[in-house]
Order: sequence, then structure tokens, then C-alpha cells
Amino acid sequence: MIFDIVTLLPEVCQAYCQASILGRAVKAGLIEVRLTNPRDFAPDRHRTVDDVPYGGGDGMVMMPGPLVAALEGLPQGPPARVILLSPRGRPFDQAKARQLAGLERLVLVCGRYEGVDERVRQLAVDEELSLGDFVLCGGELAALAVLEAVSRLLPGVLGGADSAVADSFSDGLLEHPHYTRPPEFRGLTVPEVLLSGHHGAIARWRRKESIRRTLLARPELLAVADLTSALDQRLLAEVRQEEDIPWAPPGDRT
Repeated sequence: MIFDIVTLLPEVCQAYCQASILGRAVKAGLIEVRLTNPRDFAPDRHRTVDDVPYGGGDGMVMMPGPLVAALEGLPQGPPARVILLSPRGRPFDQAKARQLAGLERLVLVCGRYEGVDERVRQLAVDEELSLGDFVLCGGELAALAVLEAVSRLLPGVLGGADSAVADSFSDGLLEHPHYTRPPEFRGLTVPEVLLSGHHGAIARWRRKESIRRTLLARPELLAVADLTSALDQRLLAEVRQEEDIPWAPPGDRT
């Protein structure tokens, strides 16, 4: 899969994409990350990409000329979906990551300053995505988050074939707790079931703790999670009893 990132800070994105799992995926040819700087498309010798906003106000706005020119001047490749990272975009989630992982190419546009000229959105952007209800100084962190979330769903990127399947949100629930050596650390011990070697009991414990974590931290997710099996209903009832949380009718499990 090809990722084109349009950014004023290509060195930031390049460093991140050379490390860890993404770096290995790039070296293996599983993904290709291409960086384009709008300053390279600015018409003046100062490489200006921003200007004051019409109507007044604080801050600067990214000009449409260099940004649209950068998008039109991207290296050739398969048809791409162009995404602008913006606080006003639709919230990015695991379901969206799975959808984007089915594409051949993705263009991620990083805003800066107070934002980008609206005409960029109208002329060259397919959709806007946001990491949440907060504001960053630019879109680079958001673009890298999208890149990593999508990349790890691609075949071969993660070491284990089931690694992405067991992630939080993959089945609508938060992930169960993890433990490794030593079995005891500062008075805290690994649950006995995980040391038992009983795969059925371990799977049940993990499912139950996944339900527990979701109920306690993100109860709204239970309304859409797939908990239709008899086992899941028993586990949910057990967790509610153990945590002293009253039963709620189906569709209102919070």
C-alpha cells in the first residue's frame, strides 16, 4: 500500500516511518511512504505557504496555491483517497482503519497554523478525519496515527497473523490485560489461570476481562459490541455482579 503524506515537516514523518514496525514494513516493501512538502510548490523565493485570513483574526491560514499544487504534483500511483487531518473531521476509529486498509493508496494532508484555505477542501479533499475533540499544532501526529493504524492491518506487517485480530476495538471491545515475566512483581502476581496452560480457561478469562474493561472504561461500546452468545451474556452478568453494576436491558448495556 502507498501512503503519500503532504506535510510542512517531512523530517518528522520520515523519522517515525523509519522506526519499529513501520520501518520494517517499509524495508520489506509491504508499504511505501512518500513525503511531499508544499513549500516546494510555492511560487516565491521565500517558499511562502501561509497568509493572513480574510475577515481578520489571529493566526495564519495555509494558502490554496502551494497545497493544491503539491497534491496535483504527487508522484504517480494507483487512484488515491485524499484525507485532510482536521479537528472538524469525522472521528477516526478502528472500523475506519479497516476500511482504509482495503485501498491501494492513501493521501494524508497535514494542516498547520489555523488551518487550510476552504478551497483546498472543495477542490482536492475526499474526506476529513479527526483523532478526537482536541486541537494539535498540525496534522502530522494525526497522519502518522492513521498510517500506523492502517498499516498494521495489512498482511505481513505484524509478526503474528492474529495480532491485529486480538487488538482493542477489533470486535467492539477493549483488549484484555497482558502479563509477562516475572510472575510476581512488587507484590502483584500474574493471575493463576494464565499460568495453568489450560487454553479454554485462558480464553474465557481473557474474554471476561475484555468485557470488564469495556464495561468500566467505555460502557457505550457494549451497545454495539457483538455479545449475543450465551457465554458472553454469562460473562457480562458475572462482571456486573462482581463490579456491583446493575443489569441493563439489551441495547442499553451501560
